[in-house]
Amino acid sequence: MARVAVGGFQHETNTFAPVKADFGAFERAGGWPGLARGEAMLAAVDGVHIPVTGALETLRDSGADIVPLCWSAATPSAHVTEDAFERISAMLLEDLRSAVAAGPLDGIYLDLHGAMVCEHFEDGEGELLRRIRAALGDEIPIAVSLDLHVNLTEAMVRYADVLDIYRTYPHVDMAETGERTAGHLLRLMASGGKWAKAFRRPEFLIPLNFGCTDIDPPRALYGETLPGLLAGDRGLNALALAMGFPLSDIAEAGPGLVAYGDDAAAANRAADTLIDAVNAREAAFGSRIWSPAAAIDRAKDLLGLPGTGPVVLADTQDNPGGGGPGDTTGLLRALIDNNAGAARGGAVIGVFNDPESAEKAHRHPVGATVDLDLGGKLFPGDNPIAGKFEVVALGNGRFTGTGPMWGGARYEMGAYARLRHKGVDIVVASKPEQAGDQSMFRHVGIEPASVGILALKSSVHFRADFAPLAREVLTVAAPGPVYADPATLDFKNLRPGCRLRPAF
Repeated sequence: MARVAVGGFQHETNTFAPVKADFGAFERAGGWPGLARGEAMLAAVDGVHIPVTGALETLRDSGADIVPLCWSAATPSAHVTEDAFERISAMLLEDLRSAVAAGPLDGIYLDLHGAMVCEHFEDGEGELLRRIRAALGDEIPIAVSLDLHVNLTEAMVRYADVLDIYRTYPHVDMAETGERTAGHLLRLMASGGKWAKAFRRPEFLIPLNFGCTDIDPPRALYGETLPGLLAGDRGLNALALAMGFPLSDIAEAGPGLVAYGDDAAAANRAADTLIDAVNAREAAFGSRIWSPAAAIDRAKDLLGLPGTGPVVLADTQDNPGGGGPGDTTGLLRALIDNNAGAARGGAVIGVFNDPESAEKAHRHPVGATVDLDLGGKLFPGDNPIAGKFEVVALGNGRFTGTGPMWGGARYEMGAYARLRHKGVDIVVASKPEQAGDQSMFRHVGIEPASVGILALKSSVHFRADFAPLAREVLTVAAPGPVYADPATLDFKNLRPGCRLRPAF
């Protein structure tokens, strides 16, 4: 029976964000489980739609003896602290050494993100893989699943035997990617050999919103080009394409791809064809970004027409899934100033990250009016909205996700409240988590399909659960650190020659 070690360490780092990820950020559960080790890890991830669960299912079905390591993830933010990286990396390496001491390991599967920037390393995943190779040698095959927003690096490609990447954004194929990656590992273990690799990288950054696979060109690249290459070349074993994470100021930021073949010719054929397809579509990676006021005016016009469902406003620059603090007030101020609460169906915004306001609301009964300084505490230049807020509903922040991406996620959001201020309903939690699942609103009595203007602190992931409801989706740029246009940023470390946005 093959012995396979399984673990994970996930973080997406926005180096322009204001708050770093310390060790506690990985310990705490949020939308995903908190840090768990050994048998406790298996219980923590069970039933959650993440890559490691799909990998575990495939490995179990193969009859493999699974050796659980540790798994952890923190909400995207600024840099991972040196302390957090060193402690969690040490856990993984300690668990791997213990696994080897107990008997030969046949393979390693790791559930990583691929855009981890630490205080002391630009490439957290590459450094982790380097350390694993240094400790265990080159013989044990390592397979790694990665987020679509991985910044593929030379070190990741060098130290892993195979990397595979999500093919959807919103990421509705996380478990499927874990299954596929575990399948690669099983084939490598069975053959006892190594696959040839080919790595390519376009020389432009792709803004987050335009990497969405529900729209072209990503829809065509992932839905037609990539699977067509895999089906058409029998010497090609795996092929993966990343949109990159443009908010990581590192030398190797941006989109990339890697191909694996029986020989170098097969890998290079696929890599060259796919990179040519990406480069040929460079000018198509773009669309309109709305100002808050213009988006609200457009929403009101749409709500005056026949139809059902909300107009969804994506508060993209305060997306906690990209490193936003979740408490910026720009779009909320615009909703108030433009009397959005009087629109047909009213106006709702969420999910705000403000534990102080949530806890204060919980000290009052539903129906009470509370003086609060809401939000505006974490992003430089922002300020709280001060005034009287009605407590409309309260929750304990514990609920289960129901949508295509977060289905089965056991949310632990702390004190949770639905507040109302000047006609606008505001959902407030005690932890940052992007608004990607309808359960986050239903927990406090809001049925998203019945809302008129629904403002979500998310960039793209919300589309999986909310786009089917919406009469229209508008991407809005209110102040926040998840910058919609990377060309507005002051990069210090990006490699020379890489364009800050696609050439339109």
